[in-house]
Amino acid sequence: MALVRTRGAAATQIDSESALPETLEAAAALAPTFANLLVRWQKSHGRHSLPWQKTRDPYRVWLSEIMLQQTQVATVLDYYKRFLQRFPTVADLAAASPDEVLGLWSGLGYYSRARNLHRCAQDVMRLHGGRFPKTSGLLQTLPGIGPSTAAAIASFCFSERVAILDGNVKRVLTRLMAFSGDLASSAQERVLLGVATVLLPRRKLREDMPRYTQGIMDLGATICTSRQPSCPLCPVQNLCVGLASGAPERFPVKTRKLKRSALSLSLLWAERADGAVWLERRPATGIWGGLYCFPVFSSEDELLASLPATLQGQLLAVPPFVHVLTHKDLRLSPMRLALAAKATRVQQLPGAGSWFTRDALTVLGLPAPIRKLLA
Repeated sequence: MALVRTRGAAATQIDSESALPETLEAAAALAPTFANLLVRWQKSHGRHSLPWQKTRDPYRVWLSEIMLQQTQVATVLDYYKRFLQRFPTVADLAAASPDEVLGLWSGLGYYSRARNLHRCAQDVMRLHGGRFPKTSGLLQTLPGIGPSTAAAIASFCFSERVAILDGNVKRVLTRLMAFSGDLASSAQERVLLGVATVLLPRRKLREDMPRYTQGIMDLGATICTSRQPSCPLCPVQNLCVGLASGAPERFPVKTRKLKRSALSLSLLWAERADGAVWLERRPATGIWGGLYCFPVFSSEDELLASLPATLQGQLLAVPPFVHVLTHKDLRLSPMRLALAAKATRVQQLPGAGSWFTRDALTVLGLPAPIRKLLA
């Protein structure tokens, strides 16, 4: 194992062949200095203006953590505000209908998060008397709360000494330690979690644990970015083995890349003269699970076959477009069917749908591309 001496500190490069005790020993050598520098930096240079940073209320912290999964802060801000206006407490969220929750979530994507959010609120009320558990272990028993989210809530709200390991934190730690283990391997990710735990503060936990956790997230989001990191501004640059190696951007290492796929769908956009549209609820699993949507078909031929000949001739093709999901491109081809206000019987349209007025659409859970079409 090669020893790399950094500016002002000695550290050991960690590679995929290193044994766990050696890895943790290298982290332990940096731990006190790293934690102190990070806590001090967060006080003076970290982010302090985000609304969920001004509270230790686990409901508000939990809500922000779920919304921030795979979603930019700028996008989350408005949704967070609207959710709290409508559901100021976990009891309010638990008592809501699934449609109301999905309606407020509409456009934020990853709709399983909203369904789990609702179920989690109900479990907090039913199993925990309306209070969130105070440990990361118990928090993970709730729907939609994984290890990193549980650690964030427990650290921010209850000062538990527990490590988060989201994407930003992985980047900071692998660069700090020049950790070249392949994070596509669950074994190597467990090693990194051990490193993250060793580096946590050990004193003044009530104050320092929340600030340390916020600091390492801030560092990854604002300075130790995936491309062109601002190393001269980093508070731990003298400890960073990745920087000393001359190529911090090569960390983290993850060889397995997710393959993108594409799916072509045809949509039946049936609309009456009074503005009402025909929507059916999607199955709970799969694309747009649980949301209200135009009837979806695998091809234009399948869409045409679902309609009587008298309606097929009234269809108007809408220019197709691509809606990009994280790992899939949806190629959507809408076909518009304009109908008289009262002329069409329900039996003539496919699926177990219903007519919804424009006013009803404002509170309905709709996929983002459907809401954009209707706008």
